[in-house]
Amino acid sequence: MKKKLSHYDSAGSPRMVDVSAKHDTLRTARAHAFVHIAPAVLKKLPHNPKGNPLEIARIAGIAAAKRTAELIPLCHPIMLSHADVDVTLEKKGVRIVSSATTTGATGVEMEALTAASVAALTVYDMIKALDKAIEIQDLYLLEKTGGKSGDFRRKGSS
Repeated sequence: MKKKLSHYDSAGSPRMVDVSAKHDTLRTARAHAFVHIAPAVLKKLPHNPKGNPLEIARIAGIAAAKRTAELIPLCHPIMLSHADVDVTLEKKGVRIVSSATTTGATGVEMEALTAASVAALTVYDMIKALDKAIEIQDLYLLEKTGGKSGDFRRKGSS
């Protein structure tokens, strides 16, 4: 069976997908982002006068997941039952892994991706005064469960 893009009608105009006929199922998603930061800047993170950038990024990501439909025009507003963001300091930067869960008629991939991207942007915002060359890299879906399309797990992810 040939797949087609669901956000377009038969005339090619963008549309919000009608999910009213879908059954509510448990749906989860996890997403990833990495913020590459110079070693000298990483050493200064604990002394940031704006506060703990990792904790602020975590909270920003959770808040963003809850507002995804306001940011992405054709996303459905979803009642999340859970959203979380893990922010880990590593040798070359900050690794972000977000998760979102709902019981509903549509998935939460966009909520997880929005959480990871906003958390990464928040890390950038918190430390941009120290270095403008910070890079946000590797934003992608790690996995999703539930729904008609079934489960997905990115190769090489755990």
